Amino acid sequence: MMLLTKIFHFDMAHVLKDYDGPCRNIHGHSYELRVTVKGEPINDPQSPKNGMVMDLHDLKCLVNEQIVNRLDHAFVLSSAMPTDFLEIVQRDFEKVVVVDYQPTSENLILDMVHRLQKVLPQQVTLHKIMLQETPGSYVEWVNE
Repeated sequence: MMLLTKIFHFDMAHVLKDYDGPCRNIHGHSYELRVTVKGEPINDPQSPKNGMVMDLHDLKCLVNEQIVNRLDHAFVLSSAMPTDFLEIVQRDFEKVVVVDYQPTSENLILDMVHRLQKVLPQQVTLHKIMLQETPGSYVEWVNE
């Protein structure tokens, strides 16, 4: 088995409703996302992907489509926010993502796992995702 990791960067704003610290205010982060898949290298001399666990370009396209393009320069907030606030934000800003959970790094990463597991090719499994919110903090999900 081999592990294959691709690194991504995106910027995103969020707010944590009813949180008891400064993150209850609208703020943003420059995120680093590391996606690791696990599999055996393809052993087929006739295949253009011979020797690869997965084509890194294909992994990049899937992660960009499912995660990065959706969240980069977006304002992510919970559907539990007051309705009038949601309406104003959605009216006045272009890229607003309303989720049915508190948009913590932990919940964001679970959403990412769910999205990627549905689209990854059959020959690989999602092994780990790391989402770094600040230079000194990150959350990891590991398929154990």
